[in-house]
Amino acid sequence: MKKIRKGDDVVVIAGKDKGRRGTVIKVQDDQVLVQNINMAKKHQKPNPQQGVSGGIIEKEMPMHISNVMLYNPATAKGDRVGIRTLEDGRKVRVYRSNDEVVDA
Repeated sequence: MKKIRKGDDVVVIAGKDKGRRGTVIKVQDDQVLVQNINMAKKHQKPNPQQGVSGGIIEKEMPMHISNVMLYNPATAKGDRVGIRTLEDGRKVRVYRSNDEVVDA
């Protein structure tokens, strides 16, 4: 079970965007793509067949999963995540600071 999933609200804990919050767009192996975080300028060639105009665009770049923490709304900070098995056999993610279940 992954500790960070698509759609999670995360806080960046390292890098140029340290302290900023965003939503996870994509998770690939040990990299995450966070909305409006780690932006880079990309020079794009025009492609008239696909209707793509050329120019310099800004897009999100992936960052290592260790540079983000799951945002805990109860403490209003980033929090570590653990995995616990419930009585009915389901595995759920829990915040380490207050043992609240992340997945409702």
